[in-house]
Amino acid sequence: MTTPREPQAVAEREVCGLVNGLAQQIADHVRERAVTLGLTAAQATALREMTGPMTMRELAERMSCEPSNATFVIDKLEKQGLVERRAHPTDRRAKLLVLTADGDVVRGRLLELLAQDSPLAGLTIEQQRVLQELLERAVTRR
Repeated sequence: MTTPREPQAVAEREVCGLVNGLAQQIADHVRERAVTLGLTAAQATALREMTGPMTMRELAERMSCEPSNATFVIDKLEKQGLVERRAHPTDRRAKLLVLTADGDVVRGRLLELLAQDSPLAGLTIEQQRVLQELLERAVTRR
């Protein structure tokens, strides 16, 4: 005997499975592409998310990790000469993370590699926008 909530539970289970499967495909894709550039998946994620100068806290939020984890990743990227820390213009306690010229080149190459055979490549830009809107709606519950 099915309960009135059974169809919703089945739908949620299926959606969760698809979202998890897509997330795993994306993670695998990032990992595979990162290796070709001598990066870890976390380093590639950090570079992908660095769309401009930002604080460690902002980067950690974009990477969905703790600031201490982002710090570890940035320390490695800094040693590779891809990122540098600069004084924040308005907050003496904070540093801005900025891509170096080499970091900008590597980030550009990474973005090119990530676009190749992306798990989302089967969707049009409009379909990707719709998927993004639906996922944002689910995450924010609005």
